[in-house]
Amino acid sequence: MSATAETTRPDWCEPQEWAARVQLAATYRVFHQLGWTELIFNHITLRVPGPHKHFLINPFGLTYDEIKASNLVKIDLDGKILSPGDYPINPAGFVIHSAIHANVEDAHCVMHTHTTAGLAVACMEDGLASTNFYSAQLHGLVAYHDFEGITVHDDEKPRLLKSMGDKRLLILRNHGLLAHGVSLAHAFALLWTLNRACEIQVVTDSMRGHALSIDPAITARATRDALQFSPAHGAGDNILAALIRRVDRQDPSYKE
Repeated sequence: MSATAETTRPDWCEPQEWAARVQLAATYRVFHQLGWTELIFNHITLRVPGPHKHFLINPFGLTYDEIKASNLVKIDLDGKILSPGDYPINPAGFVIHSAIHANVEDAHCVMHTHTTAGLAVACMEDGLASTNFYSAQLHGLVAYHDFEGITVHDDEKPRLLKSMGDKRLLILRNHGLLAHGVSLAHAFALLWTLNRACEIQVVTDSMRGHALSIDPAITARATRDALQFSPAHGAGDNILAALIRRVDRQDPSYKE
């Protein structure tokens, strides 16, 4: 943790939790810069270090460029708010994220977006196509979950988990994209690759002719070679760190 971040830590927050808050707030600002926003909706959640399955979520009512380390909301798996603050949480975000945090031991971070390209591909019957450089790196990593309406009902949790299985990426049909990872950077690298694949697919599908399919043997090898997904090779740490440096140059208020 930087000296600046440590000096802004409030008395009610332990150093490890504060470090997590700063990193998560920075990532919300990265999403804002990338345009991965949906007014005050969608979520990135992060497990709080420690023995309990508590996690941090964005306060419902703030845009991503308003999120700071201090206004993130800590909740338990039942949705009980455990930190001081003036904002509630979004029930729709809690249902999806709590299901994964509760049942996937190494899902320390969960990200969910409604980007235009991601949602467009989620609306297509065939889903993601193995036709471009980025989708070729996602061989066997993507699952699908059928749309059941707005995700505010607890009874959807087991079905969502069954749909996801052991996959890190989930396309919520007619809805959007989801990724979970062992860290913020790991989840980000996965989600960025999936979203980029969707962007290319949307443009490709708008052109004349037929897209070239990539042989499954090639996509399997490309996925093995995509080291940004491997915790042993940083799992996207250098990617996210570079984007956070850009946030720092423009507006470091997320550290407050």
